[in-house]
Amino acid sequence: MKSHSVWLAGVSHRVPTEYFVLANLREHGAVIGRLAEHPIADTVVDASGQRYHFVGVAPRDRSGRFDVEALRTGEWIVQPGLVYAADGKAPQSKAPRRRGDKHRP
Repeated sequence: MKSHSVWLAGVSHRVPTEYFVLANLREHGAVIGRLAEHPIADTVVDASGQRYHFVGVAPRDRSGRFDVEALRTGEWIVQPGLVYAADGKAPQSKAPRRRGDKHRP
C-alpha cells in the first residue's frame, strides 16, 4: 500500500510523516549501498508498477523526525530513511517549500 500526500498550505511539523512514506515495495536493479544493514536498491517498484529511483538519505529535523519539508516534489521516503524520486507519471508528493528556498522547483 502506498501513502499519498496532499498539498497542505502552511504545513507544520504536525504533518504525519506517513503521508510521505512509500511502503510494500519490491527492490529492483542493482544494490548500490547499505543503510542500517538495509540494502539500497537503485530502483524500487510499488504494487501498481510505478518505479522510483534512489536520490539520497532522508534528512531529519531537530527533533529527529524525518524532515518532510526538505523533500522535493516527486520525492518519497522509504524506510529506513532513504529518499526515492518518482519516475515518469508516478504520483508525486507535494511537500511544501520552505520560505526563502530559491533552489527548489
